[in-house]
Order: sequence, then structure tokens, then C-alpha cells
Amino acid sequence: MPTIRPSADLRNHYNEISAFCQKSDEPVFITKNGRGDLAVLSISAYEVLSGRKELYRLLQEGLDAEEAGRTRLSDQVFDELRREVTR
Repeated sequence: MPTIRPSADLRNHYNEISAFCQKSDEPVFITKNGRGDLAVLSISAYEVLSGRKELYRLLQEGLDAEEAGRTRLSDQVFDELRREVTR
């Protein structure tokens, strides 16, 4: 179940919210005037989410390249890399 707190709690109970985020690696959703406004999370949880986003972007880039026919055999790539290293 998500943790939802009003915006005043961010100001009045910052340490408690920070400790929760650090311990649980889960976000705290902050509301403003009864509506969702922010998601607060630890740096480590943010880095995991950012890493996943980057992985998904790279996977999609590979799928797009394959669909467009921009692929090479691994032997070709490794041969090219060997030539670059031995220059």
C-alpha cells in the first residue's frame, strides 16, 4: 500500500519521511490540496529507477536498429574492435 502524506508533512516531518524512504526504498506520495503532487524517494531508489529507464532506452534502441536493418554480425564487430586496439 502506498504511503501518502499531505504537503505540510514534508515541512513538519521531513526527518520521518526521509528515514522511511531510506529504510524502505519506497516512495512517499505528497498531496497538495488533496491531490497528488510529488513523489519523494531516496537517492538509491532514484538511481535504480534511472538505471532501469536507461536500460529500457538502450533495449529499445537495439530493437529499433534491428527493425531498421542496422545490425552487424558479432564477428564483424569484434574484428573491428581488434583492429582499433592494435593500431
